[in-house]
Order: sequence, then structure tokens, then C-alpha cells
Amino acid sequence: MQVADVKAHAIVGHRYLGPMDLGPAWAEWGLWGLLLASFLAATILPFSSEAVLAAMAMGAWSGTSLFVVASVGNTLGGLSNYAIGRWIPEGLVFKRLGVDASKASRWRSLVHRYGAWAALLCWLPVIGDAIALALGLFRAPFTPSAMLMFIGKAGRYAMVLWLMRGIWWT
Repeated sequence: MQVADVKAHAIVGHRYLGPMDLGPAWAEWGLWGLLLASFLAATILPFSSEAVLAAMAMGAWSGTSLFVVASVGNTLGGLSNYAIGRWIPEGLVFKRLGVDASKASRWRSLVHRYGAWAALLCWLPVIGDAIALALGLFRAPFTPSAMLMFIGKAGRYAMVLWLMRGIWWT
């Protein structure tokens, strides 16, 4: 194995795992692994919690447990983006992310127009992280944002489980 290949692999136990093998490795960690995978997927890290959930859905875990753990973990990850937006000064966020004034104004308008309802879309890849950050940055109310974020993210996981197991999750 070449040095470049080692960077693209993870080490679990004493085995090298390629990127496609990470699903089963997460499954070995059980529901805690799913919680961590779901949390990380909702941050700015490029990660697919759906793949981990799909791999675990083929196992013996109850569908309800998988659904709740994935939804809670992903919502907590989204709320971490909300918190970053809430606690870091607006000017610093835009400066660090390289967002120009017109885009910042557009995001502000969207959050003021839709408010916490925008949190329903936080499940979307890439843009969902930005929505959660903007909700915190422009002071959307926390409780409705958290509840609507959970509903949106839970809907996505319900769809993954439905595709993997059918309508009955047990």
C-alpha cells in the first residue's frame, strides 16, 4: 500500500478500511457510532450518515432505535451550527467564510422572511449547514428552530429506513 493510499483509508482495529468499508465499521460501534456519524454529518464535515444508517438497517437493531438515534444525533449536529452562528459575531463569520455583503444581505432577508420554518430544510446536503448557521446568526428563535430542524431531519431518516426495511420498521 502506498503512502497516498493510506491517507484515503481508516484504521479500525489493525485493519485498513477503504472509504466504502466505513459503514460496517460504524455499525460495529452500535448506536453510539450511529449517533456520532449522524452528528458529524450535520456539521461542515463531508460525511454521509445515510450510508451508515442504511448499513445498520440491514442489521438486528430496531428501526425505532435507529430512527431516534440518527434523528437526535443529526439534530444536535445541526444545532451546533446554529450555536456557531449565534455566538460568533456576524462580521467575523462572513469574513472567515468569504461571503460578500450582497450574499449576507440575501441570507438575512431569507431568515427574516421565513424564520424558524427554514429549519425544515436543514437536512439538505451542503446548504443545510448554511441554513442552520444563518438561523443562529440572524437570531431565529431557538425552540421553534430546533423542533422544525428535528422534523426535517427525522423525515429524511424515516425515508431511508422505509427504503431499507419497508413500512414496518420493527
